[in-house]
Amino acid sequence: MNRVPESVTELRVRYAETDQMGIVYHAHYLVWCEIARTDLIRSLGASYRELEERGLRLAVAEASVRYISPAHYDDRIRVETRLSGVTSRTMIFEYTILNADSSERLATASTTLISLDSNNRVVTLPSDVRRALSGEGVRDA
Repeated sequence: MNRVPESVTELRVRYAETDQMGIVYHAHYLVWCEIARTDLIRSLGASYRELEERGLRLAVAEASVRYISPAHYDDRIRVETRLSGVTSRTMIFEYTILNADSSERLATASTTLISLDSNNRVVTLPSDVRRALSGEGVRDA
């Protein structure tokens, strides 16, 4: 019954993100995923800053990217993000990266984040955060 949390983030390729041929350097796709993931988490009523103030850190434990077609300088990019899984300690995000003007798929990606305390020990996500991330409702401020 709960809908899968999703969001769309748009950005424009900056010159500094490209190589000499004007093609986006591969590592920047993961930066775009981070921007989109942060937007999604914020839309669910949490923010990295608020989570860190509570002593909770979210660390990337696994990341993968499948490159399909290159992005170029000044392209408008759309990152469609969905939170496909939340467990007691982890969350899995899936991304589709597209050219915003042509809808051409540029890449797909996935990241798994793990919940850590301020001493970098694996901890259980607080239940209110888990509920918010699962799309069951935004936690109280």
